[in-house]
Amino acid sequence: MNLIPYHTETLVSPLSKEEVLGHLMRVTREVNFLDSRTYQNDQIKFNGMVGREGFRISRSIKKGDTFLPLLIGKLEDTPRGSIIFLEYRLFPSAVFFLAFWSIILTAFSAFYLFFLPNLSYSLICFLLAIGNYALGLMFFNRQYKLSREVFHQLINFQLKDKD
Repeated sequence: MNLIPYHTETLVSPLSKEEVLGHLMRVTREVNFLDSRTYQNDQIKFNGMVGREGFRISRSIKKGDTFLPLLIGKLEDTPRGSIIFLEYRLFPSAVFFLAFWSIILTAFSAFYLFFLPNLSYSLICFLLAIGNYALGLMFFNRQYKLSREVFHQLINFQLKDKD
């Protein structure tokens, strides 16, 4: 388990770069959260954008989740298929949330330790900072595993459809 909410992996696919991107385009939609028709199609597995060189997607969910990972993928063609470079990371707003509260609570801990000598308040703030970060990391890792599983199932379905 990483101590930073960030994972990378490299996948090798027998499918060409265009085939992989084509399969991703079929199950990915640019989402408009104000349009209720967005949620009607169960074939859509990801929200985001798929381009010529790669993609920026996240797993399609019914209700919001702060720690849902953003999948950033780059593809390279090889003579026998393609290589997919994946990064799983938090959305910038989630990074801001996690960093903001960790810094604020650590600052309060230092304030109570050095300026208003109260060891119990300082310890409480420090433990809350660690707990906040640990919970964020735990929720990210849970969502990372779910997103990774969906992406890998998509790759396996592609291989079964090809044969």
